[in-house]
Amino acid sequence: MDERELQKALASIPLGGFRYFQSLGSTNDEGLAWAAQGAPDLSLVAADEQTAGRGRSGRKWFTPPGTALAFSLILRPTEPERLHPARTTGLGALALSDCLRGRGLVAQIKWPNDVLANGKKVAGILVESVWTAEALDSSVLGMGVNVTAASVPPADRLSFPATSLEDELGHAVGRTELLADVLKELINWRSRLGTDGFVRAWEERLAYRGQQVAIVRDDRGSLKGELLGLEPDGSLRVQEAGGKIHNVRFGEVHLRPLV
Repeated sequence: MDERELQKALASIPLGGFRYFQSLGSTNDEGLAWAAQGAPDLSLVAADEQTAGRGRSGRKWFTPPGTALAFSLILRPTEPERLHPARTTGLGALALSDCLRGRGLVAQIKWPNDVLANGKKVAGILVESVWTAEALDSSVLGMGVNVTAASVPPADRLSFPATSLEDELGHAVGRTELLADVLKELINWRSRLGTDGFVRAWEERLAYRGQQVAIVRDDRGSLKGELLGLEPDGSLRVQEAGGKIHNVRFGEVHLRPLV
């Protein structure tokens, strides 16, 4: 994957700007800095390697050179995005799950920000937003996708089973083509972000929906119950055995199925 190849593949996508790096600390950090400098809507940062990639809460994200897809997209909020900022994570998840399904994989969204292929984690999404007072100024939607087997962290660094696209498909996957496809799907879903259909589609793809799950909340202890679905704001709806329904919001949350 090189800059010239990427520019050619992305020529038909209405990007606001494009920065590519052979090696970079974090595409989200670069995106946040660029957004602060006035980057236009749909400005894209992509890197072949991340040396300080991160997921939620600063957890390290493994991105060796030549193995994964790592990018961040700057979004200047539309009115629906201002009203529903938490849906931006669902935007990235829906776009990627469409791409995986189009390639023949069983793709599900593990709330709040992971995408599964055949039940194993293949990608993570990190959305970071910049606020001016109470107004949303910009969001940076970062995505890391395990493409080759070498992009999957060692087993002792995993808290959930992980895989790569090539392991699941059994053949090589072009990262440039994948990036172009994800961006096209993302732009398509973005036009529907403010609709009820957006939330329904996100809900229909939830991993473990209708199943018993355990949710560990760093600030409030754990919760066990049936995963019912999503609220309009993207929070999770879980019903305890006694019938009480809880809304679980984004934050320090870890979801696991109960076997």
